[in-house]
Amino acid sequence: MSRLGYNDYNIMRSRSATPLTPEMSKILPYVSDKTISRHLGYAGRSLDMGHAKAYYNPARNAVYSRYSTNDWGMSNSMNFSLSDKERSFAERLRADAWRAVKETDARTRNRQNDITKKLGERVSDIAFWKSELISEISHLETESHNLEGNCFSSSTMLYIHFISSGERVYDITFWKSELNNEISAMATEIENLKEYRRTLEKALGDTANPLHIAEECLMHREKRQGIDLVHDDVERTLIKEVDCIKKCQAKMKKVLDKAYVQLKMNRAAQHAMEIDAKDKHHAQGLDDRMQQLRNSSSGIGYYPGIESIDNTITIPDSWVRYTQENIARSQKERAASERLRGEIDSTLRACANEMWNQFNSVNNSFNTRIRETTDARNKLQAHLQRTMQEIFDMEKNIELLRKAIQDKESPMKVAQTRLDERTRRINVELCNDPVMKSLQREVTEIRESVRILKERLKASELSLARLMKTKATLEHDIGVKDNTVKIDTSYCMGMRKGFPMDPKIGPVFQMPTC
Repeated sequence: MSRLGYNDYNIMRSRSATPLTPEMSKILPYVSDKTISRHLGYAGRSLDMGHAKAYYNPARNAVYSRYSTNDWGMSNSMNFSLSDKERSFAERLRADAWRAVKETDARTRNRQNDITKKLGERVSDIAFWKSELISEISHLETESHNLEGNCFSSSTMLYIHFISSGERVYDITFWKSELNNEISAMATEIENLKEYRRTLEKALGDTANPLHIAEECLMHREKRQGIDLVHDDVERTLIKEVDCIKKCQAKMKKVLDKAYVQLKMNRAAQHAMEIDAKDKHHAQGLDDRMQQLRNSSSGIGYYPGIESIDNTITIPDSWVRYTQENIARSQKERAASERLRGEIDSTLRACANEMWNQFNSVNNSFNTRIRETTDARNKLQAHLQRTMQEIFDMEKNIELLRKAIQDKESPMKVAQTRLDERTRRINVELCNDPVMKSLQREVTEIRESVRILKERLKASELSLARLMKTKATLEHDIGVKDNTVKIDTSYCMGMRKGFPMDPKIGPVFQMPTC
């Protein structure tokens, strides 16, 4: 020990007074308790996963435990309260320790000065009586006495169709023209419906990307830790977004199935009219040629018995009705096809509006949650800085208390040496004089001062352990908040910078029209 310097000696003493000794753990067993509410003495339920509620996550098709936003806010408030409480306690403790150091130092210094003064008075008295005795000895010359004394000192977060009738050839020409017009209109409608169907198929395919992003966000947010595993507005709106996209996909698939059926009906009506038009074209050519036959025409001849052959299958009324029915059927299917195209258009716009609104709602929830988490993290960081400063001050306070205890050794040695030396007085000089009483009181007061300083040192070491526990709790919660902010900003919002739709599909999904 003699080879160690003053600093080395203090280091060795600080190691022997570590707050993690068995005795210290008996005094403060809750320092090792990692539950914030118990560390604070909170009387409510503890915030662990056993008390979190279960919520369904469509991204994993499973049920997970989640805290509520109230639990999250309570945890932050507890951390803030814990930091404020421990720092306030440590500040009061440092102030009490400083007052104890100053008071005991002043009391020791005053007592020592008082005793030194009394010793001087005592020395004067002794010198006087010594001179008196020497004078008396010189007169009596009977005996002699020797007196000795020593003194030591030292310091200090539809078309309507139109029907007319006339001559046979004109009837055929008329209905052939009507059929051709309707066939052309049906062909146009089929192409239009095909184009709408392709748009719908493309839109349905493009909903896979936003659905994937919403599910990815839910998956990423499973990586949150601890109290930040909150069933918050972001998670609720993401689940709504997944449900919204799936409902829109179901609507699109239903309308797409109708489009496939309607295309088949359109083609069937078109095919029936094409056959009818082909037959009328053949009949028209035949009747035109017969109309041109004359007695002088070539190719005429006798066909015995031909007048008795009747291979007809229709009469003029049924013949007209057959074509009218084909045209009416085509017009009916065209009207249904037009209505379906309108339904496709309204479905696309409705789905685009729903998905766009939900997309914005999720983003707004993300931005709000990111601000809340960032604010909580910044407050925790501010509390951490103040707590670390308090730890630094408390360590200085502990060093001061240890030095104050050490500084009491010299005054104690002086007082006890004085008492020891004064026991060597002889005969009647062994007097219980005021000096003797003052020295005895001085030793008692120094011992009481050391006891008070040691109590302050023990309380300071205990407070330092609590401050270190608070520091670890704040650092852990800051890490949890940093992880949450990184997930929400980098992973989730990084994928949600724009509306995840391909603008090449047309104007429907570029921007919703209300």
